[in-house]
Amino acid sequence: MGYKALYRTWRPRKFADVVGQQHITQTLQNAIESGKFSHAYLFTGPRGTGKTSAAKIFAQTINCENMPTREPCNECSHCRGIMDGSIPDVIEIDAASNTSVDDIRDIRDKVKYAPSVVPYKVYIIDEVHMISVNAFNALLKTLEEPPPHVVFILATTEPHKIPLTIISRCQRFDFKPITNQAMIERMQYIVEQENMAITKEALEAIALAAEGGMRDALSILDQVISYSEGEADIDDVLAVTGGVSQEMLTDITFAMYEQNTKKVIELFDAMMQHGKEPSRFVFDMIYFMRDLLFYKTTPELEHFLERAIVTDQFEQLAAKVETEWIEHAIVQLTECEQRLKWTTSPKVFVEVTLIAITNRHEQSGDTSPQQLADAAMWTKLENRIKALENKLAEYEQLPRKQAEMNHQPQQTARTRTRRTYDIPYEKIRQVLGDAEKNALIQMQQHWPTFLNQLRSVSPPAHATIQYSKPVAASEDSVIVAFKYEIHCSLFLEHKEVVESVLANTLKHHTIIPIPENDWRKLREQYIKERKEQKEEDKPVNDEVVQEAIKLFGDDVVEIRE
Repeated sequence: MGYKALYRTWRPRKFADVVGQQHITQTLQNAIESGKFSHAYLFTGPRGTGKTSAAKIFAQTINCENMPTREPCNECSHCRGIMDGSIPDVIEIDAASNTSVDDIRDIRDKVKYAPSVVPYKVYIIDEVHMISVNAFNALLKTLEEPPPHVVFILATTEPHKIPLTIISRCQRFDFKPITNQAMIERMQYIVEQENMAITKEALEAIALAAEGGMRDALSILDQVISYSEGEADIDDVLAVTGGVSQEMLTDITFAMYEQNTKKVIELFDAMMQHGKEPSRFVFDMIYFMRDLLFYKTTPELEHFLERAIVTDQFEQLAAKVETEWIEHAIVQLTECEQRLKWTTSPKVFVEVTLIAITNRHEQSGDTSPQQLADAAMWTKLENRIKALENKLAEYEQLPRKQAEMNHQPQQTARTRTRRTYDIPYEKIRQVLGDAEKNALIQMQQHWPTFLNQLRSVSPPAHATIQYSKPVAASEDSVIVAFKYEIHCSLFLEHKEVVESVLANTLKHHTIIPIPENDWRKLREQYIKERKEQKEEDKPVNDEVVQEAIKLFGDDVVEIRE
């Protein structure tokens, strides 16, 4: 048999092997041991944090021949059969390639049959957020009331894309990014078992590059061992991951602090010529600055440093720079990292940020690198919105002008004006029916925070919604009033991004836009209808009528004026 990758060889086989998720594994073990485990689970979290591994271990444990137990024995025929995939009762499905309604209907039809080998039939659906809306609807009833011999385990990296009706039917477990220390300890154990030679500094660099994912860490470790000749060191890790050496980070930091713009750009350009990624450089620089700040403020925190190694050059840098300067640089680099996701010129954007940090003392307090980099984009977007607003104002004046010229009723001209946005009145009325005052108050309180987060993620999306306001909210939807109809149309182009950011601030909400004028009319009409309905529903006080209702029932008695 050929070589097997480390992340496959050392995939967790029991709950104790799942690194950094004790809050989840202990809960699952207690539930299994007491026989009180649920029929449906939702495992969420970043990639490589143990979601699918925990699901497979769970399936082995509840089907182990030694049940009840806290760990699978991995020796009985059931455990071995589940591990090698020979038992058909544990079904692992990749939702990315099985998204249709027919795929889910196939599961729904087969779930009623009893397992053929083990006590429980387990469906593990990975990346479940890829399933279509119709497929989710087909799964609802089965997920709510499955047969007693079936357990569903849904895994996803994007829980905000899953309908709330699905989430409410599952026990949810959020897998956290694994700490660097936990990954280092696990990798240290693996390299000892595999008789590999690698320095501790190299393992620390691998853990940092993995960004909380154990699978990524083992994949990088595999590459580093293959790349190195003899004992792997930190230089081998930087070569494989595209990371930046501490010497280069130190030189650039020195040049920025000394306001040597020419040297900063030359060093950065030389680094790019060697194939380094701008985003990777910013990532490394943020952690280097973080370590510098820690060491600058409290040298006793040396064992908390994640990116830097305390050398003579590092100590000189820490002694020279001020704490305020480091904090300013970290803020600028962090904002740069967020905005790199949306720019098509990352190198230019990073250069602008480095220059802004270098020339900090020469800048006015109102200028920031983000404003410099986004000026053209903001100007273009604002000009577009103004032009559309002017055009809309002309449309509003059109009926009056035509009435004056043609002596025709204003309504005739108005009907010829095309709408740019079709208002979903039915959806809005449904939300109003479920609306709650507390939900609206909470939405209004968090609206400024949401707008700030949206601006950092997507300036174009922020520009379309910045002058809007929530006017009604239910548990899962919010009605937002926009100044003009054209703003509603522009918002729809960024609807997915806006709702994603809103889900991070509060929870998943569907945003329904409506122009302010139309909202006022609809609100007045809705209030009027509610009042009329209340008048109709008032109880009849007439004693004769009440006595008739007692005798014959209210379905027979008909009241006429």
